[in-house]
Amino acid sequence: MTGRLLLLGLVAAFAALSWVFSFEADRLQNLTERVGVLEPRHFEQLTLLTAGTGAAQEDPERLGPAIVIGAGDRVVLVDAGRATPEALRRVKIPLAQVDTVVLTSLLPENVAGLAALVATGAEAGRTRPLRVIGPPGTKALAEGLASVLAPSLALATTPSPDSGRIEGVDVTGEFAEELDSLGLRAEALPGGRFPALAWRFEERGRSAVVTGVGFGAEALVSFAKGADLLVHEAMHTPTIEGAIAAGGEDGARVAREAEIHARAEQAGEVAARAGVGKLVLVRLRPPPLHDRQYESLVRERFEGHLAIAEEGEELTR
Repeated sequence: MTGRLLLLGLVAAFAALSWVFSFEADRLQNLTERVGVLEPRHFEQLTLLTAGTGAAQEDPERLGPAIVIGAGDRVVLVDAGRATPEALRRVKIPLAQVDTVVLTSLLPENVAGLAALVATGAEAGRTRPLRVIGPPGTKALAEGLASVLAPSLALATTPSPDSGRIEGVDVTGEFAEELDSLGLRAEALPGGRFPALAWRFEERGRSAVVTGVGFGAEALVSFAKGADLLVHEAMHTPTIEGAIAAGGEDGARVAREAEIHARAEQAGEVAARAGVGKLVLVRLRPPPLHDRQYESLVRERFEGHLAIAEEGEELTR
């Protein structure tokens, strides 16, 4: 009897120790995923990563706008919304690997994470200045951030004097550039209250287009012709109309947003007319309870491949 009790005690102790070790191993793995050093990524083909798929509203499940384009060893970030460093970690992109950011517009939702990207990227080992390319006003934005961050970054331990530098470029006409094998072009989207751009990325016959506003549809259709991927925002129509019908300040605010941002069916129409391979919806206003809320509206105009993007997806077609 005594031997049996001793054996049971040993089994229980072993089980308890196994549980403790398993728990600590999980904690260590989670810690490594949160703060561990990430190796630079290499992409065999043009790849689009949905690092942040949210909009201006606070949403821990969907961080601010941040689309990553990878080709070879090059990484370009489209927009830098809230929590950009955290968004990049979700797709395992080291901050130091990002040296080019392109902006679709200067809406606050697109630039809220820019300061954090500059500062944490410098600490993480970026050795080159961070270039930010966008509509008129981008250079002034970069200069303003530099004036605020430079004094403190000068005191930090960074690998290079250029680590904390930020260079702004205003796109006022045609813009095209080659980054190794990755080509990028900008197209102005007319008709809005503020300057906005769509961006097209091409590598070895593959292409992706990213936009962040709802105006300039004709220009966007032409610019996105034949693209494999089109990343587009979407608003839910009944929600807009319901808020306006309810009246009050909230209805007025949503009405103003409707002038700037695209309804889901409008995104579908652009995708259909441009003949894109896949429409990728981000910046959903409001975030859907079910994907079907947006799918049904898009399907009124577009019968091709459709993705309601989640955080951390990698798309090649």
